[in-house]
Amino acid sequence: MSDTAARPGAREHRGPAPGTPTHEHISLAELWLASNYHPLPVVISHAEGAWVTDVEGRRYLDALAGYSALNFGHLHPALVGAARAQLDRLTLTSRAFHSDRLGPFCRDLATLAGKELVLPMNTGAEAVETAIKVARRWGYEVKGVPDGQARIVVMAGNFHGRTTTIISFSDDPVAHDHYGPYTPGFDTVPYGDLAALEAAITDDTVAVLLEPIQGEGGVILPPDGWLRGVRDLTRRRNVLMLADEIQSGLGRTGSTFACDIEGVVPDVYILGKALGGGIVPVSAIVADRDVLGVITPGSHGSTFGGNPLGAAVGHAVVDLLATGEYQQRARRLGSELAAGLEELVGHGVDAVRCRGLWAGIDIDPDLMTGREACHRLLEHGVLVKDTHGSTVRLAPPLVVGETEVEILLEALRAILR
Repeated sequence: MSDTAARPGAREHRGPAPGTPTHEHISLAELWLASNYHPLPVVISHAEGAWVTDVEGRRYLDALAGYSALNFGHLHPALVGAARAQLDRLTLTSRAFHSDRLGPFCRDLATLAGKELVLPMNTGAEAVETAIKVARRWGYEVKGVPDGQARIVVMAGNFHGRTTTIISFSDDPVAHDHYGPYTPGFDTVPYGDLAALEAAITDDTVAVLLEPIQGEGGVILPPDGWLRGVRDLTRRRNVLMLADEIQSGLGRTGSTFACDIEGVVPDVYILGKALGGGIVPVSAIVADRDVLGVITPGSHGSTFGGNPLGAAVGHAVVDLLATGEYQQRARRLGSELAAGLEELVGHGVDAVRCRGLWAGIDIDPDLMTGREACHRLLEHGVLVKDTHGSTVRLAPPLVVGETEVEILLEALRAILR
């Protein structure tokens, strides 16, 4: 981690010139790759820490960090070292056998979360699906809900992944439409509305699924005290609280989990992205035995879930978080980022929401779209991503220093002038 870095040269390159390596790579992707993403016109070939380099040698500050999958930056030596060492020993056994990496990883992840058991998977969507299955089974076997009647309350504006069940309760038409028939069993209430949540809970409700901060929605923060209210309500009504901390967790907000900000401990943590260190997909749900104990041999599984390579990297991630260093960095540098962003409100920015090193910026739509802002920031050597029209999301790696934060702020000032 360094607080000094070479400032990238701002170069005008709204689109790659024909015949350049960038143009050739993009043309190849457009010819052979399904169009499920709309990437910016940059082709990255190398990365280290908070910086990436494209095929033509231009450097950029990565202020997206793989949607928080790269919380510890690119090629963190401790994580790469763990992966390299494991590659020479054992990469996969399947869960048909034990591996020497899985037990220690689960023990230390459970300890970090203050829970008793871990169920490892691969992707974030798999972890959410796992939490849904566990909640339903808990509802039938523990709470006594009639079989097939379990319901889960979810939040408007949610994003939990893109599997068929998950998009069934999405209200984003791009993610939801034309994929039916949809999975039933979900009730949607406004995010942050405790009264609406209480009204939606019935005797058949088994869980409330929420993001402590809605990342894909534009880093949407809940009202103060809402998470505590949800925790009190779910306890009182004998309903599980499932916290999707896939983007918000593992240091991003200045605490190990975003729920920590209000002193809330959910029944189930849903984790992913940064748990794999940006090297391999690793996800998990973490809960106590009275919840995860409903899972029995054969009732849920994954060929690669808990594989030795993923467990080795995930264990190294847990070790990094156990020191508290990255949480502290996110708090300190997040305060500087928030202060700088607040100065932009009224000067091309309508609103700012910031928690740790995570921010949503609502650009004045009369000035430019969020997509256009991303293109202009690209020209100033900064990579970010837009969402929902005029909002730009910032999620720089937790390894950035004051210099990188200032580079990011100066690039934003430049495009808004």
